[in-house]
Amino acid sequence: MPGTPTSRRLNRLFSVWLGVLLAVAVQAAPARADVGDVTEYPIATPESFPAGITAGPDRAMWFTESSTDKIGRITTGGSLTEYAVPTEASFPFDITQGPDRALWFTEGAADKIGRITTAGAVTEFPLPVAGSFPTGITLGADRALWFTENGTNKIGRMRLDGTVTEYAIPTPDSFPYHIAAGPGGVWFTELIAGKIGRVDSFGNVTEYPLPTGFEFPSDIAAGPGGMWFTASDQIGRITPSGSLTLFPRPNPGGGADGITRGPDGNMWYADQFGHIGRITPTGAITEFPVPGGPDKVPFNIATGPDRNVWFTELLGNAIGRLQALPGREAGPNAAAPQPTPTGTRHERPRRLLPCGTAKPPTAASFCR
Repeated sequence: MPGTPTSRRLNRLFSVWLGVLLAVAVQAAPARADVGDVTEYPIATPESFPAGITAGPDRAMWFTESSTDKIGRITTGGSLTEYAVPTEASFPFDITQGPDRALWFTEGAADKIGRITTAGAVTEFPLPVAGSFPTGITLGADRALWFTENGTNKIGRMRLDGTVTEYAIPTPDSFPYHIAAGPGGVWFTELIAGKIGRVDSFGNVTEYPLPTGFEFPSDIAAGPGGMWFTASDQIGRITPSGSLTLFPRPNPGGGADGITRGPDGNMWYADQFGHIGRITPTGAITEFPVPGGPDKVPFNIATGPDRNVWFTELLGNAIGRLQALPGREAGPNAAAPQPTPTGTRHERPRRLLPCGTAKPPTAASFCR
């Protein structure tokens, strides 16, 4: 049931977990040349806390501004536009391209799924149960939008007319987080339960426990050999049959979050402790430091139409672009990388995000 004492405790636990990640500060290393070069584009609205990001049908990147109720659009040349979400304090979080040349996003605190056209027109669809708190969202093979409901412990499916079907997750209070289409249905992470789940086309839910149950799986994406996911200081892969492999990261610390398939066929991920990582199908990992990255908190990641990877900086209030292929440029309109003094830190006050604080809603919105 939504709003139970157990779910409230789990949401507070997630708030503390996210707050701890945002509070860590370590020294950033110099950026590498060529592959790994980073360009950053500041967001006009201060303290917007950009979260989810995806490529749009218009060859631009679209992202959510979780604390300012806006959806952002940035071209591969760095031109940025922001669009307001009608519902205040709605906590727009994840975003995906729909089957209708529009972008669809979750509004966790408003219990809504939003839709925005490439012209900026927003429509909102309320979910049937209060306290559902939708978080992750993806486009399924059935041309419907699938999303996680961590408040009701369910997976939701929405048709383009707003009709919703929900599927209960067997493990109570599992905290379903991110979701992605893949072999045999849609796959999702259970952040608190330490499991990977799958819903097939008939609505059957299967869960695959991780070895200890304390891996805290976060984002998930389809890639070579199955589904790839981030799990704190490891990157995981699960085959369609449920066989699991975990690859330890070279810079452990529990910060790996967003993951996507890159233009080079490898998987790329964002590490909240200041790196963008690349893992090959055989498990070889390279991590590229983001200048001042530990203070900026690289959060989610997506492959762009320019064949680079783009990521959100949760505290840096910027969108980053990392060159993913050697000797390639982002295009004739690409902005030059912004200089960052080598070996220096971005001096910004550190933020602990205790439950109940008014700003930023990135953590406070999870408090029930």
